[in-house]
Amino acid sequence: MILAALVFVPFIGAMLPMLLRNQSRVVITAGTAAVTLISLGSLLWLAPLTLAGEVPSSLQTWLPDLGLNLALRLDGLSLLFASLILGIGLLIVIYAHFYLSERDDVGRFFTFLLLFMGSMLGIVTADNLILLWLFWELTSVSSFLLIGYWFHRSEARRGARMALAITGAGGLALLAGILLIGHIAGSYQLDAIFAAADIIRTHDLYIPAIILILLGAFSKSAQFPFQFWLPHAMAAPTPVSAYLHSATMVKAGIFLVARLTPALGGTPEWLTIITLTGLTTLLFGAYFALLKTDLKGLLAFSTISHLGLIMMLLGLGTYGAMLAALFHIVNHATFKAGLFMVAGIVDHETGTRDIRKLGGLRRAMPMTATLAIIAAAAMAGVPLLNGFLSKEMFLAEAYQQQLFGGLSWFVPVLATLGAMLSVAYSVRFVADVFYGEAASDLPKSPHEAPFFMRLPVLILATLCILVGLAPMLLVADLLEPAMAAATSAAGTVKISIWHGFNMPLLMSVLALLGGIIIYLKRADLFTFNRKFEPKDAKETFARVLKSLTSRADAALQNIETGSLQRYIAAVLVLVLVFVTPELVELQSLRGDKSQLPIDAISLIGAIILMLAAFGTAMLHRQRLTSLLMLSVVGLMVSLAFIHFSAPDLAMTQLVVEVVSILLMILALFFMPQKIPRASSGRRVARDVLLAGFVGGIVATLNYALLTRDFASISAFFLENSVPGGGGTNVVNVILVDFRGFDTLGEITVLAIAAAGIHKLLNNLRPFMPSSDVDGRPWHRVKHPLMVQTVSQALLPLALMVSVYIFLRGHNLPGGGFIAGLITAAAMILQYMANGVDWVKHRFNYNYQTLTSIGVMIALFTGLGSWVFEHNFLTSWFTYLNWPLVGKFEVATAILFDLGVYLTVIGATLMILANFGQMTTRHRPRQEGH
Repeated sequence: MILAALVFVPFIGAMLPMLLRNQSRVVITAGTAAVTLISLGSLLWLAPLTLAGEVPSSLQTWLPDLGLNLALRLDGLSLLFASLILGIGLLIVIYAHFYLSERDDVGRFFTFLLLFMGSMLGIVTADNLILLWLFWELTSVSSFLLIGYWFHRSEARRGARMALAITGAGGLALLAGILLIGHIAGSYQLDAIFAAADIIRTHDLYIPAIILILLGAFSKSAQFPFQFWLPHAMAAPTPVSAYLHSATMVKAGIFLVARLTPALGGTPEWLTIITLTGLTTLLFGAYFALLKTDLKGLLAFSTISHLGLIMMLLGLGTYGAMLAALFHIVNHATFKAGLFMVAGIVDHETGTRDIRKLGGLRRAMPMTATLAIIAAAAMAGVPLLNGFLSKEMFLAEAYQQQLFGGLSWFVPVLATLGAMLSVAYSVRFVADVFYGEAASDLPKSPHEAPFFMRLPVLILATLCILVGLAPMLLVADLLEPAMAAATSAAGTVKISIWHGFNMPLLMSVLALLGGIIIYLKRADLFTFNRKFEPKDAKETFARVLKSLTSRADAALQNIETGSLQRYIAAVLVLVLVFVTPELVELQSLRGDKSQLPIDAISLIGAIILMLAAFGTAMLHRQRLTSLLMLSVVGLMVSLAFIHFSAPDLAMTQLVVEVVSILLMILALFFMPQKIPRASSGRRVARDVLLAGFVGGIVATLNYALLTRDFASISAFFLENSVPGGGGTNVVNVILVDFRGFDTLGEITVLAIAAAGIHKLLNNLRPFMPSSDVDGRPWHRVKHPLMVQTVSQALLPLALMVSVYIFLRGHNLPGGGFIAGLITAAAMILQYMANGVDWVKHRFNYNYQTLTSIGVMIALFTGLGSWVFEHNFLTSWFTYLNWPLVGKFEVATAILFDLGVYLTVIGATLMILANFGQMTTRHRPRQEGH
C-alpha cells in the first residue's frame, strides 16, 4: 500500500489545487507541497529496504491471462529517479509560487504539475511494461497541458502540439516494441523479461524490437533526429521547463534504456545505435546551445547535449560507463534545475531573457549571480563541483572504449570537443548576463528576487558543491543499488575526486581551456552560422503537418463520397476478399454433427422472417412501411429466441425493438416519408449480386459451423454460475460477474455515445413537415385524451414490472438491462402521450447525471472488491433468513446491475427525449419545401 501511495497520491491529490482555486495562492501552494511531501514520505519510508538490497513491490492482478497487472517495484534504479522527481518537484512547487503572476490560474497549474509528477513516478516504479507504457503516454498528455499552460500564446500552443506529436508517435513505436518483447519473453513482467534476456537477444525479432523501443526512448529524451521538439517546449512557464529538463520527461527515455539494458543490452547493435545517437546528439546540442540568444533556449540545447552524453554512456555498456551515466543523471538534475530557475529569476526581475539585452546584472543581483556561477561551473565541469566528477568519468570511458576498432579514436576526440562547447556556453551564460557593461534599456529595473524564490536554487547549488567535495558520502549509497538494477556486471561504486595525472584529466583541462577560447572567438562562429543557419524547426514542422493534413484531406475526399451505399459495399467486398479463400480451402462443407428436425412452427417463422426481410429491402422508399416490416423481423427473432429456450435474449430483443422503432419513427418525422427512385438498373443489379454473394458466404459459414462439433465454454458457466456467482440465471451472472468487465465497458460506451448524440441533437435545427405525405395537416390535438389516460395507467404498472424484472434477474430471466429498457419505454410513452413539458413538470431530472451515476455505481462496485483483496468486479453473495420472507440471497452483483439499470435509462431517455424535444422548438414547413 505504501508503494501504491507513492505513485497514486499525486494523481488523487491533483484534485486538491482545483478544489482550492478560490483560496489564496499560499493555501494552494501549501496543499500541492503537502501532496508532494506525502509521496516523498512514502519514498523515504521504503528507501531503507531498497538500500539494504531488497525490492519492495506491489501487485494487483488485472488481466493476468494477458499479462496486464498493476505491478510496481522500487529497486535501486526506481529509487534514484523517484528521489529526483519528488525532491526537485518539491523545490519546483516552492519556486512556482513566486514565479507565477497573480493573473495565472495557480490551481490549474499545480493540478497539471501533480498529474505530470504522478505519471513520471509511474514510469520509474512500473514492474510491468504495459503499465510503464500507460504512464509513458500520461507524461505526454500532462506535459502537453503544462507546455500549453499559457494557451493564449501561439508559441505555447504550437510547442505543446509539437511535443505531443513527436512523443506520442514515439509512444506508439514503444508500444509495438513492448508487444514484441512480451511475445518473445512470454510475459510483460520485468523479472520474467530479465530472465529471458538470452532468448530475446538471439530471437529473430530482436532487431525490430530494439529499434521500436529505442525510437520511443530517443523521441522522449530528444535524441537526434527528434531533438527539435524540446527547444520549442520553452514556451512553457519556467518552473515547467526546470522540472521537465532536469528530473522528469526528458529523463524518461534515459530511464527506459537503463531499465532494459539487462535484457536487451550487450549486443553490437544495441551498443552501436545508442552510442552513435548519443554522440551525435551531444555535439549537435552543444553547438547550437552556444549560438542561442535566449537564456532558456541556451539551456534547452544544453539539455539536449547532456542527454546525448548520458545516452552515449549507456551505449558504451561497461560498468564504469553505466556508473558515470547514473551519476551524471543526478548531477545534471541539480545544476540544470538551478540554471533554469536562475533564467526564470532573470526574466522575472528584468522582463527579458534575451542575452543581447542583458549584462552586468551581478551588481543588482549579486546573490543570483553567485548561484548562477556555481551551477554553470558545475555544468562546465569545473573541478571540486559535481559536474566535474561525472564529466571526467565520461571522458575516461570515451578514451578507454574500443567499440569501433581502429576508428575508436574518434570517440574521445569528439567527446572532448563536446566538453569544450559545454564550457563555452556555460561561460557565456554567466559572462554575458552577469558581467560586462550593465544593461540600460531593460523592461524592468533589475533587483534580487524574494529569498524563497532563490531558496530552491541555493539548495541545488549547495548540493553541486557538497557532492563535488564528498561524492562517496552523499551519493554512493544511492548509486550502488541503482547500479545493481541497471547492470548485471559486477563492480564497485567508487567515485574519486583525484585520479592522478592521466589522459582523462588532460582531456578535462583541454576542455576547459578550449571552451574559454571558443567563447572568446564566438563571434566567428556566429558569423559562420548565419551563412548556414538551418530553418526554424517549428515552421518546418508546421509545413510538414500542413502537407500531411492536406494529403489526408484529399484522400478522405476520395473515400468519403457521402454515399452510405458505397461504404457498405466496400465493407462487404473486403469481407468477400478475406473470407472466400478460407472457404475454398475447406475440404468439406458439411460436418458430422446431426441437425435438428424442421418443425412446422420453425418453418413458418423462418418464412415470415425472410418475407419481412425482403419487404424491408424492397419497400425501402416507403420509409414508414419499411420500418414496420423491420419491426416484424425483430419480432420473429424474439420468437426464435423463445422457441430455442432463451427467454433473457427474447425479452431483451423485444424491449430493444420497441425502443429502436420509437427512435426511428422520431427520426423519420424530420425526413421525407417517401424518397424518389435514384438507383439505376445496373446499380440495383450490382447491389443484388453483391448482397447475394455476401448472404451466401454468411449462410455457408453458418452451415459449416452448425454441422460441426466445437468446444464450448457454456459448460463452465453452467457449472460455476451458482457456486461462483451465486445466481441460477446464467446469462445475468455472465453479464455482472464472469464478463462484468465487458459489461462495464459496454455501458461506458453507451453513456459516451448517448452524451455525444445528446449534444448533436441539442444543437440541431431541422425543419419539420406541417403535413403528412398526402398533404393532410397534423391534427390540432397533439395529445389525445384516450392516449393520455392509458399511458398514465400503464406507467405504474410498467415501473412495477421493471422493478420485478430487475430484482429477479440474478436467478430468473431479467436483469438491469431489460428492466432499464422497460422503464425507459414507459417514460417514452409519457413523452409521446403527454408532451415534453408535461413530463418535465413532473420529472425534471438531468438524464446525463443519471447516466453518470449509473456508470460510477458499476465502477465502484468493481473497485470495492479491491478493498477486500479480490480481483476487480469479484462478486460477493450470501443467504440471509429474513422474518416473514424466509431465506433470501444478498449479492453485490445487484449493485452492479443497478448501475447498468440507471445507465440504460439515462442513456435511452437522453437520446429519445431530446429527439422529441426538437418538435417543440422549431417551426414547421410544408412537405417538399
